[in-house]
Amino acid sequence: MNEGGPTQTGDRPARKALLLRLKAWWEGYDPDEYARWVAAREAALRAANGKDSPEEVEEPPVVEDEQPEEPEPSATPEIPIDPWDDRRAEIAQYIWGEGYCGPGGPEHVISMSKLLALSPKQSLLEIGSNLGGPARTLAQKFGVWVTGYESSPNLVELANEISHRKGLLKKAEVFHYDPDTITDFDRRYDRALAKESLYQVENKAHLLEVVEAHMKPGALFLITDYVLGDESWVATDEYREWRDRESERRRPRLTTAEDIVSMLKKVRFNIRVNEDVSDHYIELINESWKGADRVAEKVATQDDGEALVQTLLREAEFWSTRVRLLRDGKLRVRRILATKKSEKPAMLSDW
Repeated sequence: MNEGGPTQTGDRPARKALLLRLKAWWEGYDPDEYARWVAAREAALRAANGKDSPEEVEEPPVVEDEQPEEPEPSATPEIPIDPWDDRRAEIAQYIWGEGYCGPGGPEHVISMSKLLALSPKQSLLEIGSNLGGPARTLAQKFGVWVTGYESSPNLVELANEISHRKGLLKKAEVFHYDPDTITDFDRRYDRALAKESLYQVENKAHLLEVVEAHMKPGALFLITDYVLGDESWVATDEYREWRDRESERRRPRLTTAEDIVSMLKKVRFNIRVNEDVSDHYIELINESWKGADRVAEKVATQDDGEALVQTLLREAEFWSTRVRLLRDGKLRVRRILATKKSEKPAMLSDW
């Protein structure tokens, strides 16, 4: 029984080509070389026609340093990416899970947030809430009251729609803000979280100062973020090309882990944890993208399937490049736990 009708059959060659491109990008091959290799291998298998040992076809070369080739503008319409459109938000949730836009779903967020020792009596300020997944996860797991801030208006709207649908709007509401100009949050908080959001902020020192001013004495601030692993990389053409490509989303404003620590100390934070968690993030990314081919098959059958698959391909390119840079050590992910200094002099018993 053919439920899709004749039009689906006609679309299959185009969909197959898109899936091949996705697989090539993620496995590190040049897309065109990979497509020729697949075609040659299929031809060899057909020619074998039952032979025990079909002719081996040499694998295509792996692309180590070159960026994957962009789709032709005439074949691929420009897809709006920042602020996030509905298609990109949909694809993100297919890959990362409902309410998530990047590595680490509910289990990861719960595990990393144990450093914050959360409880139902506490309030938490979240910087860079995206679709509100981490906020809702923490509200549900620990009972903490979360107020999120996000710079994409579309993500704010979608995040609150999900929270409202789940009955969590009061405990995990997200507000729009400009991280470079904000001067005031709505209250003082017991805890704060910034999950891979500071690297896109130009005036980090300003934002950290505003966060500190709205945290209670002794409050904990957990940061996970992308930082420069190799400072000399910023002087290369590769870095400039990567920065310009990333600017389609939000322009990266990278600095070193040492610079972030220095900014935190200048605004009355003590550093309790400062560790490299890059290898774990590579695992998180790879694990989520393992099923990308199944996602492509699923979304391709929708009314706007071609546009969704194109969005998926762009995301695959984005994250495969991110993994390569992490493996090369040019980018790293740091986890930093800071505590706000007490406003009162420490007692001898606290030493």
